[in-house]
Amino acid sequence: MAEEPYAVLGVARGAPFAEVRKAYRKLAKELHPDANPNNKAAEERFKRVSAAFAFLDDPDRKAKYDRGEIDADGNPKFAGFSGNAGGRGPFGGGDPFSPGGPFGGAGRRQTGPGQPEFEDMFGDLFGAAFGARGGARPGFQAATKGQDIQTTIKIDFEDAISGTKQRVNAGDRSIDVTIPAGVETGRTLRLRGQGGPGQGGMPAGDLMVTVTVKPHPVFNRDGDDVRMDLPVSLTEILEGGRVEATIPNGTVSLTIPPSSNSGTVLRLKGKGVARPGSPGDLFIRLILGLPEGDNRELKTLLATWSRRDEPPKR
Repeated sequence: MAEEPYAVLGVARGAPFAEVRKAYRKLAKELHPDANPNNKAAEERFKRVSAAFAFLDDPDRKAKYDRGEIDADGNPKFAGFSGNAGGRGPFGGGDPFSPGGPFGGAGRRQTGPGQPEFEDMFGDLFGAAFGARGGARPGFQAATKGQDIQTTIKIDFEDAISGTKQRVNAGDRSIDVTIPAGVETGRTLRLRGQGGPGQGGMPAGDLMVTVTVKPHPVFNRDGDDVRMDLPVSLTEILEGGRVEATIPNGTVSLTIPPSSNSGTVLRLKGKGVARPGSPGDLFIRLILGLPEGDNRELKTLLATWSRRDEPPKR
């Protein structure tokens, strides 16, 4: 049976989802494989934490689990004859199959004259699913939900910004997974019914895909916004003009205002995370890049210019 998900996340059973999510984000950040290279213990705990959060991430399943209707594997809990809380079954206190119970010794074959064979009677009435204490009938297949399958996937920064599709292995199958725009490292995507097959008419398990976003040498994420530095020449800084810039989802022709400074930030609205309805923005910081070499001509110019140059305010 799966671990108790609240305990894995370190929160009280029945905690509100906001508290569950906060605990998960903290643990995922601490335990992520990128932060713990070659640490198998951290990697295994990261998987357990991700599985626990994925289980509680479904509001309907969380509510059923909190009410005690399903177990940590998502399988229904039957009140059955084993009794409920406090050891009381549906027929009052105690064991209904005890000698003093309403089924007085059912499950033990009674062969006296005129006495019914209770073991057979209850087997026919309830079926082997209730097990009547002698074990399942030959050939009976227990009704159980399919196992969940966990896997990980690494995607490029640009794909995390714009969204993409990527193929992952799920046991003996390959499945195309839709990666939503704005996904972050540590996010677990749940594909319902794509896990192991169920038995006895129960549904298949789920496929849970934990995402890692590869870092980028130029672009940095800031919520739904993206920030980058753009090297520009001294002429472009002084005179302005149009330059081509590579951005996460392609290229753009960018207008640099005349007499800009190194460090000037330009904003391109809607060019950040491509979240439907409310995309983020792209912020481009201009960085002065001098030509390589000794730049004697530039030094001569600056020697003349320095007579009139005033230091900037600091």
